[in-house]
Amino acid sequence: MTIHWWAREGLDYREGELHLGRQNLADLVKSAGTPTFVYDAARVAQNLERIHTALDNHAVAHQIFFALKANRYLPLLTFLKLNDRCGLDVCSPNELRLGRQIGFREAQIVYTNTSVSNEDIECLAVHPRVHVNVDSLSSLRRLATRCPGRSLGLRINPQMGVAYHDHLTYAGDKITKFGIYADRFVEALELAGELGTPINTLHFHVGSGYMTPDLAEFDRVLSRVHEFVAQCPTANTLDIGGGLGVPLKPEDEGLDLDQWAAVIARHAREMGVRLQIEPGDYLVKDAGVLLVEVNTVEAKQGTLFVGVNAGFNIQNSYAYYDMPYGFAPLRHDPAAPVVQLSIAGNINEAIDVFGKEIEMHRPVEGDYLAIVNAGGYGSSMSSNHCMRGEFSEYILLPDAG
Repeated sequence: MTIHWWAREGLDYREGELHLGRQNLADLVKSAGTPTFVYDAARVAQNLERIHTALDNHAVAHQIFFALKANRYLPLLTFLKLNDRCGLDVCSPNELRLGRQIGFREAQIVYTNTSVSNEDIECLAVHPRVHVNVDSLSSLRRLATRCPGRSLGLRINPQMGVAYHDHLTYAGDKITKFGIYADRFVEALELAGELGTPINTLHFHVGSGYMTPDLAEFDRVLSRVHEFVAQCPTANTLDIGGGLGVPLKPEDEGLDLDQWAAVIARHAREMGVRLQIEPGDYLVKDAGVLLVEVNTVEAKQGTLFVGVNAGFNIQNSYAYYDMPYGFAPLRHDPAAPVVQLSIAGNINEAIDVFGKEIEMHRPVEGDYLAIVNAGGYGSSMSSNHCMRGEFSEYILLPDAG
């Protein structure tokens, strides 16, 4: 059924009860309570491995760095470290320190940030093997002066964006704070030369949530990047950031990784660079669900509202970015009528809605729901707004054998 469009191997109903991996979520919620994030580590590893496989199949030399800001749940990060198939992409001193505390070596960490302070630079100075991508002439000047001779990357802004929505683009027609634009790129290279700073990497990140229909535009972005690479012969690495998308509604096509890798392979060969990629959401988004309890089912002016015991303060992808979720009752009742409804949170803000015009079996008060595609940018962006910031997190680990 289209109302179960989100179902896949590892997230499906078995004898009428929703399972994530091997875990019966209806059983887990009895002890875990709600609201609770649940992450399937096996799914995270599978998502990571699919990227490796796609790039390997097209002979693209590459490294993958998980974007820590997407999810910093310590058991999950520890799993990634022990899995040993990626490094970390961090964007603050505390994220850098957290990565080191978990056991990631400096050489396994990439640091890319904006509005870098002198205190940030002092942190980077005492971590000399962390690779840093600077996104302004100011940070280039200050970091190169503090750390003479240190190889750096330059974050560029190709003024082209690819994303799930226009407001998720980091580059494009609208001027943003990110990266060095073409009109000052030569100036940045000259400054690096004057300071004796080798530039070995060019970095860009053009948006979040792009899928197969966006690959033609992604191809054009890479063509634009050629112009930057041609002016920087010392750059042997191209960091394409993250932004890989997963289906968020029934009609979404998803991202064909083979087609994606083919586009990258062609450009990487032409530019003579190796690849770095920093996926965050792609690894964890569909690996996580948020379990909530239905406390209110009530029609208001012709709209059926389903109120739950969590708010946008602990998972804000829809409220902030208009990125929809899937919704799944933990127990499937095929006899329940299929209705159109809106799912609302418990925060006193008008934007505190998880979804509108959702087609699903009508729940009743006391039911439990799983909010699907909730594994990224949830707990890591949570707040205590309205003093409703409490939640739990659980990880489901694969069999040791």
